[in-house]
This record gives sequence, C-alpha cells and structure tokens, in this order.
Amino acid sequence: MKKSISLALCLLLFGGLFSCATMQTQQEKGTAVGAGVGAGVGAILGQAIGRNTQATLIGAGIGAALGGVAGNQIGRYMDLQEQELRNALAANEAASIRREQDVLRATFKGEAFFDLNSTALKPGGYAELERVAQVLNKYPQTTIEIGGHTDTTGTAEYNQTLSVKRADSVRDALIKNGVAPERMETVGYGESRPISSDHAMNRRVEIIIAPIRQG
Repeated sequence: MKKSISLALCLLLFGGLFSCATMQTQQEKGTAVGAGVGAGVGAILGQAIGRNTQATLIGAGIGAALGGVAGNQIGRYMDLQEQELRNALAANEAASIRREQDVLRATFKGEAFFDLNSTALKPGGYAELERVAQVLNKYPQTTIEIGGHTDTTGTAEYNQTLSVKRADSVRDALIKNGVAPERMETVGYGESRPISSDHAMNRRVEIIIAPIRQG
C-alpha cells in the first residue's frame, strides 16, 4: 500500500515538474532543466519502486532520457556544443570537427592517440580526451559513437581487431573523465572506410555525437 502511494505521488510530482521544465523559453536553459528534472524524478521513482540504490540509478537514467532535447531546440544545443568542441581542440592540428546537420563528427589522426600497431593511448591522447570529455559532460543529451579506422597495411582481420581495441581505449579514457558509459557505443571499422589514398589519413578515430530527441 505504501509503495503504491509513493509511486502515485512521484508520478504526480513528475507531471508537475515536467510541465514547469517545458515552460522554459531559453534554449540551453530549457534543455538543462529538462535533463535535470528527468534524472531527478527518475531517481525518485526508482527509489520508490525498487527501494534500493540500483533501482534509483536505473530510474535516474530513464529520467534523463525523458529529458531529451526538444525538436525546436536541437539546432541551438548542437551549435553550442560544436563551438565548445572547436575551442577545446583549436590547438590540435591532428583533430578536426565537421557538422552534418545536427550531428557532430570529431576526427583524430591515429598517430595523435596511438603508436604504430598499439592500442595503448599516448599521454597526449589522454590530455586531448580529457578536454573532449569536459564538453561531452556539459551536454549530456547526446549519444556518442566511437569508431576506430585503420589503413590497409596488414591483414583485414588484424586491422579489424586493432580498430575495435583502439575504439575501446578511447571509450575507457572518456569514462575515466566522467562520461557516462551508457551514452557510448564503440565500433571497429578496420580498413573498410578509407577517406584517402594516404595511409596516414585513414588511420583515425572518429567520435560522432548525435542529439537525444525529446519524446
């Protein structure tokens, strides 16, 4: 009985707070409030239903997803994130940012992160990803794909494995810098997606950032 009452109260609270959040008129403020309200109310619901820490964390994750970016706010949200990424990577000649509608693609030359045939991040790579993570953490309403790419030197099987492990290394570094693992997916493309006849250009890591759309 108590659990049912708690759940009912939480649902009422969710409705009230969500309505308040959607009344925000400023782009970035509306998004941040929506995410915060979603995560906070989700956590309350998780605790009311499961009465344990794991349920609370799951609830918070669900709530944050509910607080995604409204369709008419996405462009501005990604504009702000793009500018901050460009500022963070401005000094790095091995990095580039490209905008594809509302999706951001950050490309890093392979040698900026890894020695030849290695999957261990260089110290400079850790520092670069720390700056990237600061921006990703500021804009949590996005999903992140980390793609590893190689050249055609060596066998296709070897290159596939190498690309997967490198993508995983980048993900692990971002997690250490506070990026939520559930936002990220790693993909190894091996040698299947060349962008140049130059081997060095094809050895790269790409971080693709896409908005979570509300509803």
